[in-house]
Amino acid sequence: MKLDDKDQQILEYLQQDSKMTNKQLSMKLDLSVTAVYERIKRLEREGIISKYVALLNPEKVEKAFTVFCQIKLIQHTRNYLTRFEAEITSLPEVLECFHVSGEYDYILKVLVKDMAAYREFMVTKLTTLDHIGSTQSTFTIEKVKNTTAIKL
Repeated sequence: MKLDDKDQQILEYLQQDSKMTNKQLSMKLDLSVTAVYERIKRLEREGIISKYVALLNPEKVEKAFTVFCQIKLIQHTRNYLTRFEAEITSLPEVLECFHVSGEYDYILKVLVKDMAAYREFMVTKLTTLDHIGSTQSTFTIEKVKNTTAIKL
């Protein structure tokens, strides 16, 4: 789907504040409320807007310790990959999981309260998965950039 300037502006505004009303958008874009509504519905239908979410402040919910954990599997068979992916998606501490190329097979973004909570996660959950050969954890010092907005 080709996005025109108005579509792109709508997407930029909604990425900043998805609770912005159609009326507010119409005033910013010099479009009618109906035109804004129809454009947003089309963007949703086409899958460009996939969902609306509330972003939480990790510090306020005691989940500010961010760890990137690299995983190497024992084998690279379809069965091992499928089982690992099914098991890892069920762990609430894992916010993101990427299948990657290179020395490791997966990179996980893990959010927990602190180092003790991460150790507990490793000991009771991650290392109990049979098909993991090795892990390497990288602990974040400070967030330099953290955005969910995609520049169009």
